[in-house]
Amino acid sequence: MAEVVRLPKMSDTMTEGVIVKWNYKVGDAIKSGDILAEVETDKATMDMEVYAKGVLLYLALKEGDATPVDSIIAVVGSVGESFETLLISSASTPLSMPVSKSELPIAPPAILTPPIVPAMPSVNASTVSETIVPSEVDSSSFPSIGSDSERLKASPLAKKLAAEKDIDLHQINGSGENGRIVKKDIESHIPTIPKNTISSSIAPTTPVATRVSGIESFHEVAVTQMRKTIAARLGESKFSAPHFYLSLEINMDKASIARVQMNAVSEVKISMNDLIIKAAAVALRSHPNINSSWLQTKIRYNHHIHIGVALAVEEGLLVPVVRFADSKSLGQISSEVKEYGKKAKEKKLQPQDWSGNTFTISNLGMFGIDEFTAIINPPDACILAVGAVKDTVGIINGEIIPVKTMKVTLSCDHRVVDGTMGAKFLQTLKDYLEEPYRLLV
Repeated sequence: MAEVVRLPKMSDTMTEGVIVKWNYKVGDAIKSGDILAEVETDKATMDMEVYAKGVLLYLALKEGDATPVDSIIAVVGSVGESFETLLISSASTPLSMPVSKSELPIAPPAILTPPIVPAMPSVNASTVSETIVPSEVDSSSFPSIGSDSERLKASPLAKKLAAEKDIDLHQINGSGENGRIVKKDIESHIPTIPKNTISSSIAPTTPVATRVSGIESFHEVAVTQMRKTIAARLGESKFSAPHFYLSLEINMDKASIARVQMNAVSEVKISMNDLIIKAAAVALRSHPNINSSWLQTKIRYNHHIHIGVALAVEEGLLVPVVRFADSKSLGQISSEVKEYGKKAKEKKLQPQDWSGNTFTISNLGMFGIDEFTAIINPPDACILAVGAVKDTVGIINGEIIPVKTMKVTLSCDHRVVDGTMGAKFLQTLKDYLEEPYRLLV
């Protein structure tokens, strides 16, 4: 018996998915556990298993198409089995037309229906460039279609002037009686170039390159599932959580020296970001108010410390989570973050990798950014924005000496965290980074 296959919810925030690749085609035999397709979710591209067994009778989408969670994407059954009634009865919305059993489409008929293009008038090939695309031409610039005499209602003088100026009469709306084209219409006419087209019949008197350089242009791309989710979540965070910001400058001289010394003996290279993650995690032990979440009717104070680490990828921003970061060594944190970075670039992060954060760190220091503010990453109450470690001068014991400094900014949800709470956390973080050996005990 034929069975529909629906798009599963592959992450807790997924509302729709994009079919990146079909691994089987209509007519192929499949069994439970086979990877039917690669699906782009709001976080990553993931393998979608199928649990039906039989022959693939129908694919509802083309590669690159998006569809909501729980919508029908395929039908599996026996060879030659009818499935049209099943599709109609199972669909949440009726199909635009019945599926033909004689042809097994790879997309619903509504998707396969070609766009309707208005018929073009028959014109003289010598006067209109062959590169004109019907769907791009403004049909309002053409007179009504009829016989040759109806199309070319023009005075003899107008026809002569048009021929001398190489003007297509079909592009002119006549101002004379019954739409007749007269001399003044030719004299006042400014040749137009259809979009994305330069017609040889209306070539400008100035060089083509000069005219083209002044044309405005752009391109558009479809919004990815990841970018949609980023927009929705951060938009909700920014406009629902009352943000306030606290900034602090930290002396990083000792942290820089400690990092060099640790890397001399460590099997894994420790970055400055690894030190910051560890310091923030340990500081959160003393400030549970910062390691919390707003849950509308209650506030959750997390006893565990899971640090979300913002990673930039081509499609947007991913935040994998270093779990129990306060109890892990710098080497363990470094290895985990590097592995997450590799997975993120290869789009292999799984839902369990990016869920459960209680606090987030966003570091743009490696891009030379001195200071910035970040939008809180739900459900966290706070996010730490980290700038670059830079060489400057400072006054130590009354002397002006070179120092390394770093600016950090804590974004706080004022529903949960007050200013004094955030300030005390930053002071503890500063103490750990300015005396980094305390992180090792």
